[in-house]
Amino acid sequence: MKVKNFITIILIIIGLYFIFTFRDHNFKRAIDACVAGSQKLEKPMTIKEAKKFCEDKIMGEK
Repeated sequence: MKVKNFITIILIIIGLYFIFTFRDHNFKRAIDACVAGSQKLEKPMTIKEAKKFCEDKIMGEK
């Protein structure tokens, strides 16, 4: 019984580690895609402007 509890706690800790480590992975990919797409606009922005614009838009949707 104690072994099962110990294993359960270890697995929960490992799961939380992975959740907190890779949480921003999709957000960073979305920002990169948005910045790449913004370069094809009629009035291209600088990388810095595009990144700020994209972060504001994506964070606004959450």
